[in-house]
Amino acid sequence: MTGIIQRLLLLSAAHRWARNQSTCAQIKRVSIEGNIAVGKSTFARLLQESNPDWEVITEPVSKWQNVDHETQSQHSSSNLLQMMYEDPKRWSYTFQSFSCLSRLRTQLQPITPMLPQAPKGAVQVYERSVYSDRYVFALNMFKLGFINSVEWAVYQEYHSFLLQQFGHRVELEGIIYLRASPQTCLGRLQKRAREEEQQLELHYLQMLHQRHEDWLLNRTTPVHSAHLLKLPVLVLDTEGEFERNPEVRVHLISKVHLSLDSLTVNSNQKVTDVFASPATGPGFPLWVVTEDHSRFPLLLKMKG
Repeated sequence: MTGIIQRLLLLSAAHRWARNQSTCAQIKRVSIEGNIAVGKSTFARLLQESNPDWEVITEPVSKWQNVDHETQSQHSSSNLLQMMYEDPKRWSYTFQSFSCLSRLRTQLQPITPMLPQAPKGAVQVYERSVYSDRYVFALNMFKLGFINSVEWAVYQEYHSFLLQQFGHRVELEGIIYLRASPQTCLGRLQKRAREEEQQLELHYLQMLHQRHEDWLLNRTTPVHSAHLLKLPVLVLDTEGEFERNPEVRVHLISKVHLSLDSLTVNSNQKVTDVFASPATGPGFPLWVVTEDHSRFPLLLKMKG
């Protein structure tokens, strides 16, 4: 009798797991990527306000500012973000390791119960991802010499291993790339006056800008999976003011809706054609056609 009960419990657990996998497969997951102070947090908030059924998950900055959370303080002894900026040679590897862990934990957290019932489709939006952690920020610290070759090899090894283990649970269906000049980002950074960032200089933002360009636009950054190579990227020009400009704000959010509506393509399909929209003028996408005749926007650009 005990054996039968155990088998029934296992079968029940298996059915729950299968339902959960089916539910997860129906959720469109995208990340907002971009330079420091490009407007990611603001854009994430605007997306949440205009789409209350979506789950928009902000960057875990507070965790980095208070690693020893039991002390409930942001003094330098527990503020890893500040420690990294003040002494990058000593703390970059530690920070990037913890940053990767916190981002992975964010992308693995259980979905809210109401998300699968969203009337216009279930959408999760992350402010940055485990991918930008590696291909932008950790890579940049390695190129600057703040992470040595042994630390870089270890970071890449466990990053690849963790993503292999968790598989589709952390995979994205698309990326929203907020794009602005490093000069504009520096101005916004100075305006928001986050204490840890006050010593950041234009050169550092220029390097991060190029890392984003190489990864998301030029596609010259070596990546660990074929899935990332096929990931559609929505490029939004945020050089101009968008938070307080209703016309620009609506235009940007409508681009996101259009892109998400098109994220039904099978990632295993081969691309057979690329063509421009018949409409003219800025703001219209390039469309990719796959072998099953599906179409989705590859890049969406808006004139600033």
